[in-house]
Amino acid sequence: MLRSVVAKVLGHSQSASTSTVTSLAVFVSGHGRGSNFQAIVDGCARENFPAQVAVLVSLNPEAGAVERAHKHNIPVEIIDPKSFASPEELDAEIVRRLRQFEVGLVCNAGYLRLLTPVLIREYPNRIMNIHPALLPAFGGMGMYGRRVHEAVIASGTKVSGATVHFVDGEYDHGPIILQKTVPVEDDDTPETLAARVLTVEHEIYPQSIELFAQDRLRVEGRRVIILPHTKEATT
Repeated sequence: MLRSVVAKVLGHSQSASTSTVTSLAVFVSGHGRGSNFQAIVDGCARENFPAQVAVLVSLNPEAGAVERAHKHNIPVEIIDPKSFASPEELDAEIVRRLRQFEVGLVCNAGYLRLLTPVLIREYPNRIMNIHPALLPAFGGMGMYGRRVHEAVIASGTKVSGATVHFVDGEYDHGPIILQKTVPVEDDDTPETLAARVLTVEHEIYPQSIELFAQDRLRVEGRRVIILPHTKEATT
């Protein structure tokens, strides 16, 4: 019997027992410190949190999240994308490896590759991403890391923030789950703004995972409806 809980999105649902939690796969691809991965791990460590990190998938053996995963005894799957002739073949290998962990939700945490239909079909509305701005602004291909905060400051906008969204076949495009704002100060640099945004990233990513695991997310077109908390949602 699968350990994973599938959110009630696009008609897919699965009932869970009190001992059942959502098994997460976290994806990383770059040289980041792995702080969002750590925030997810810390969130899952809270009492009665309805999810657990089952595996870290990294395309870079030197990613900061890899060391963090080892410290928490979380399995790590290292995959070299150069070993595959196409993005579809890479994603097929990822799917093959995830199946052994009975994954119910995939969380991108610094994974910069565009996912192909091979992965998206396997986990429809079960892949999340975190973006360091208020989508749909300041998103899309090439908009990641420092580039995002440079663009926000240059635009003159007074607020920025973070967005968690479901992943579809475009960069930073899927239905938005949660957002939280932060002010853009007059003397901000990309580094100071990034630090302020990162704080709220670490808040809303575990919150989004918890909502999913509680079966409280419903996708209606471009919108994600958050269902009220009920006793059944946590049992």
